[in-house]
Amino acid sequence: MAYQAGWQRSQPRPVPESLEAQAYLQDYAALLGAVPFPSVVFDHRWDVVLCNDAFETLFAGVAPHPTAMPGDNFLRFVLFHPDASTVLGEHESSWCLPMLAHFAAAVERHDQDRALQSIRRDIAEDPIMDVAYRHGLPHWIRAVGPDGVEPDGAVRPLLHPDPRWGRTDCRIVGDTPKSLQDMGYTRMTLVLREARQAATGPRKARKTRNGVAELRAV
Repeated sequence: MAYQAGWQRSQPRPVPESLEAQAYLQDYAALLGAVPFPSVVFDHRWDVVLCNDAFETLFAGVAPHPTAMPGDNFLRFVLFHPDASTVLGEHESSWCLPMLAHFAAAVERHDQDRALQSIRRDIAEDPIMDVAYRHGLPHWIRAVGPDGVEPDGAVRPLLHPDPRWGRTDCRIVGDTPKSLQDMGYTRMTLVLREARQAATGPRKARKTRNGVAELRAV
């Protein structure tokens, strides 16, 4: 049962067993489709359940990957896709470290989950990422504190393929209704900001006819 068209998925999309839950997700997909900003619903493994057209557009330029497409598993995309840094600005500090922190917490809660253990093995096979996970991450968590780890409200840089947005920032908004929570799902929306304006040059004062000084760019 597919809730979002577009990418050809490399793995089955998670589907709840209850017919009532499936019907809810169908209606929630219609709601998600009306949201103008990239929005995605995923489970505790970061397997994507729903995503909207704006989410697809944001990642439209990434190359195919067997295990780390953003419409399959968002955590794997952030950590392992070679094109992730072309969309997620300041990739390591602003995206990888927070995601590794959430992953570590998920492993503690679901220590027998095979999919999470598979991600942990893939992290271990990357020497740099493994050192970051085992040694750098605890120091980073202590440095930023709980507020720095919490995704809701965080402002992070993006490089949007649409020149109307371009190099910009997004605020991550977590807005998960109870029905999704009960299914074990989380919703995340990336609220885009206007493209960053180029800095103006030095400014100097000039006098108007009434003698009041104004500032103008030079």
